[in-house]
Amino acid sequence: MPTPHVETVKIDELDCWRIRHNGAELMVAQQGAHIFSYQREGEQPLIWPNPEAVFKQGKGIRTGVPVCWPWFGVFERNPQSVKAMRQSEQPAGAHGFVRTAIWELAATELEGESLRVDLVLPAPAGGFPGWPHQVDLKLSLLLDDQLHIRLTSHNRDDHTVTLSQALHTYFAVSDVRNVQVEGVDGLAYIDTADGWTGKQQSGLLPFAAETDRIYLDTPTQLNIVDNDWQRRIQLTSQGSHSTVIWNPWTERAKAFDDMADDGWQGMLCIETANVLDDVVALAPGESHSLAVSITAVPL
Repeated sequence: MPTPHVETVKIDELDCWRIRHNGAELMVAQQGAHIFSYQREGEQPLIWPNPEAVFKQGKGIRTGVPVCWPWFGVFERNPQSVKAMRQSEQPAGAHGFVRTAIWELAATELEGESLRVDLVLPAPAGGFPGWPHQVDLKLSLLLDDQLHIRLTSHNRDDHTVTLSQALHTYFAVSDVRNVQVEGVDGLAYIDTADGWTGKQQSGLLPFAAETDRIYLDTPTQLNIVDNDWQRRIQLTSQGSHSTVIWNPWTERAKAFDDMADDGWQGMLCIETANVLDDVVALAPGESHSLAVSITAVPL
């Protein structure tokens, strides 16, 4: 459904869309409805431009905004209510299966000064392989002076469906060792890099080692303060009370074939999520939207 704002392009094996509006350019792969670039004219990129990212069929892209659904992270670490939804003897891949599914471009519409693009993944008859539930997905992207991302799950089935999910966003930073996250002071979190122990945050969050934390009862706004680039990336969420903050640091980065050994320095993941006790239980006919709005303001 091309419009003057939407151009179809191919990157290696993947069909993609280049979306331009109001001084911003957004790149989205059809596989996974995966945003992999977002930048405003004259500004540093907001999404980490990973030069080692791989655009292959069936492989998740390591940058941008992977859509993790209907479970997050390692399957066995999910609550029993989420694991019970899956019916398969095959190993369950991390972060669910929709990030390698082929989505459809359903609509592009101008709404005043904003451009809205809707991507959909309707549930096939009988549900998805190994996950037999009729839950339709829509990813709505709204471009104005910010980027607004909204993932809506609609349960068309006759039973309650429980899921965990995340918008697993890789943000571009000048150097992760010189940035801090605002908004987490006083929050409880699970430190998965330290044996899944429970801890409490004190003050701003700096980065000096591998970081993999699930913050609980998070506020609707978090900020990445980047002094070198003199900006504050503001994240405003809806439909989420849990946030994952991740950077692989040196050793983990070396293990990835789609990240340079020093790639960890220029990225920071802040993942708007529904995980652990914050999972979503959808009754028949119910919908839930997980959303985040992203912008950068000068310091």
